[in-house]
Amino acid sequence: MNSERLCRVLDTMKKDGIEQMVITNPHSIHYLAGHYEEPYERFWAFYLNQDGRHSLIANRLFTLDEVTGTEILWYEDGEDGVEVLNTCIAHQKPLGVDDGMTAKFLLRLMELNAAAGYKLSSCCMDSVRAHKDKDEQDRMRRASAVNDAAMAEFKKLIHPGVSEKEIVDQMLAIYKKLGGEKFSFSPSVGFGGNAANGHHEPDDTVLKYGDCVLFDVGCVADGYCSDMTRTFFFGEAKEEHRQVYETVLKAQKAAEAAIRPGVPLKEIDQVARDIIAKAGYGKYFTHRLGHFIGREVHEKGEVSSASPLVAEPGMIFSIEPGIYIPNEVGVRIEDLVLVTEDGVEILNHYPKELQIVASEL
Repeated sequence: MNSERLCRVLDTMKKDGIEQMVITNPHSIHYLAGHYEEPYERFWAFYLNQDGRHSLIANRLFTLDEVTGTEILWYEDGEDGVEVLNTCIAHQKPLGVDDGMTAKFLLRLMELNAAAGYKLSSCCMDSVRAHKDKDEQDRMRRASAVNDAAMAEFKKLIHPGVSEKEIVDQMLAIYKKLGGEKFSFSPSVGFGGNAANGHHEPDDTVLKYGDCVLFDVGCVADGYCSDMTRTFFFGEAKEEHRQVYETVLKAQKAAEAAIRPGVPLKEIDQVARDIIAKAGYGKYFTHRLGHFIGREVHEKGEVSSASPLVAEPGMIFSIEPGIYIPNEVGVRIEDLVLVTEDGVEILNHYPKELQIVASEL
């Protein structure tokens, strides 16, 4: 059990007036208890109480030998794990629940009259996880270093006649060779007009001369996620495509330079958005500037025009402006950044300047 992290969560609960809470997000339980379990359809929860009575509710199928410092309440297949949780709850008081609790478990709690009321309290966990401690920062640096090295290898896969799928099919082996464990999300590879589709699934499209080649990729290393995007050109880059690229690069660098403690994240988003709009491409920047990341590739918190957050030391998020001209070209450049005590540390170091891959081997 990580007592320092647990205390931070309890402090946040206290500030929000929450005396008891149940956590069901497996990544959040891992964050506190040091054990990751994918429960699938089984109930898996961590009950927290300000009076110090904390309990893990676990199925006998789970192996929790490494978990110490908290009570473990077991149940068997065929038994009701929610009823086990019910024995812990102070019934006369409200219960905080996280947004990972499925309806079948929450409704069962309600049937049991387990608490005086229920309050969505994911923010208590999310706000703590958003501020990475030193160990987490080091893990994120290592994961990003693996991604940097992988991008250099991925660039070598660009050659005449290759398809998007053929490139994707080689990526996992490269990550594992470099120390990655698995993908942090399904890799996106888009050629030409496909790169302008934000949700493009790599297909049998074959690379053509003059295509942009967008790689949005990440892996898990040391239990933490990496995420980076680079856009190359094959053979040549048309003048307008160069202008698109340089606009995105200018916006990306300016947004990163604006990061420091105390700056509202919506202002950082606006820095990039203003540069792209001034260049005449505003309507082609169709998404938020960035998202938080850590144990999960998308964690609570975003860099957007609607974000209520301000930059604080320990936060790690992406900065990824893009311009997407339908059926023609898509350019995105993405780094992960760490807010420091006096500024920002860029976690990715793979070059961002426009690169043209030779069209002949």
